[in-house]
Amino acid sequence: MTGTGTAMLRPEHPVPRSLSQLVADFGFEASERVDSVEVSGVTVSSAAVEPGDLYVGLPGTRVHGASFAADAAASGATAVLTDAAGAVLAEGAGLPVLVTEDPRAALGDVAAWVYRTEENTATFFAVTGTNGKTSVVYVITAVLGQLGVRSGLSSTAERRIGDVAVTSSLTTPEASELHGLLARMREAEVRAAAVEVSAQALSRHRVDGIVFDVAGFTNLSHDHLDDYASMDEYYAAKLELFTPDRARRAVVTIDDEWGRRLADESRIPVTTLTSVEGIDADWRVELGEQTIDRTGFTLVGPDGRSLTTSIPVLGAFMATNAALAIVMLVESGFDLEAIGQALERDGGIQAYIPGRAERVSGERGPALFVDYGHTPDAFERALSSLRVVTPGRIIMVFGADGDRDTTKRAAMGAIAARGADEVIITDFHPRYEDPAAIRAALIAGALDAVPDAEVLEVADQRAAIRTAIQHATEGDVIFYAGPGHEDYQEVAGVHLPYSARDDARLALREAGWLS
Repeated sequence: MTGTGTAMLRPEHPVPRSLSQLVADFGFEASERVDSVEVSGVTVSSAAVEPGDLYVGLPGTRVHGASFAADAAASGATAVLTDAAGAVLAEGAGLPVLVTEDPRAALGDVAAWVYRTEENTATFFAVTGTNGKTSVVYVITAVLGQLGVRSGLSSTAERRIGDVAVTSSLTTPEASELHGLLARMREAEVRAAAVEVSAQALSRHRVDGIVFDVAGFTNLSHDHLDDYASMDEYYAAKLELFTPDRARRAVVTIDDEWGRRLADESRIPVTTLTSVEGIDADWRVELGEQTIDRTGFTLVGPDGRSLTTSIPVLGAFMATNAALAIVMLVESGFDLEAIGQALERDGGIQAYIPGRAERVSGERGPALFVDYGHTPDAFERALSSLRVVTPGRIIMVFGADGDRDTTKRAAMGAIAARGADEVIITDFHPRYEDPAAIRAALIAGALDAVPDAEVLEVADQRAAIRTAIQHATEGDVIFYAGPGHEDYQEVAGVHLPYSARDDARLALREAGWLS
């Protein structure tokens, strides 16, 4: 079965569990006797309730989830779990109500109990960091596939089990959805699963109830300072993954100071990786041949072990991401020589990473890449890699998130102006912010850094990419940063259909560069 949709992946054949046993095991208060009640699933969304579900009513910023208990009951929920305030709201739903002080904190362990996560024998990988999480997750599953291992993943782009996929709404799903996904993977006899783990996922209990076999760290750079008061607080959220309650061992990229600090402060065994000369690490990445479509590298490890391969994506940073994925596999028990043989047989890593330095152009005309990068560090890494392989000019198109970290906008503009020959500022997800003000901040950052930079303002995304194509010729590169794999633009709370990848291809066809 192949498909992509917005539904959650959860067990097709759930095994009910006794609600009275849940109450006893967790010490919840119950509004009535629950001896004959069973639950077979867990959800925090009343719209996603299936018959037999435990509906968890979480307090929200605008409305309490328990307000929708009656809707959950109408869809077949058999009980509600909430806090004291929610219990009052759920009284009229006609369902048993379980009460706990912090239902969000309890959600992961409850979902693990209902879905029997501890019975899952698959190897679990977690990847965290500011940039590169998605790439590492996809490389892990690609290499597993080349080894003949059935795997699954949860990423910013999608949740996937073999050929079955659904689109993602959060980098890391709510704990109820994640445990349901893992249970579905167990049904499908998945032997390994890779999960992106954001800082917010750790802060908001989304990976509670899971102990990962190997946790990987990519890097840490300026982002999410709307959620965290400082870089130290942001780092502390990531560090939580590297504790015995979360993971058994770790692979940490120590190219930046945050990685070196994390390797020192981790409470689980750490294997280190670097691509930087002069830094001592267990594993080293040595860059090989770089082309616009593929990056070669050699991974050198302890005892002289090594592997030489390539990844079909542009950039030295992608080689480091791929190396991290391979070392994580080795740390979980896979043999490096077997991995090397599989990759040599297939001509390198056979990974498709949606919306990450994804080339959407053909052989003729400018090379056009669509990317999900939306941080200063991601811009700098991508532009420096592009400069190595671009014979002509680099034209960069990008915008910035509204209602998100505003402190990085000036740096985004500055790095774009320094790294590209022409910069086109457009709208991204303005959300409830004034899009003109967002564009102005990016333009100011660019011109403050490079006063004579060629900077254009084209508000409409469709017009912006067409302007870039008009200004480009053979040998040039157009780098469209931000939208990546996404298929919408968010304006004033409304998701408007828009795929940068599809639109870029259409614009190239209109210009005569694609047939």
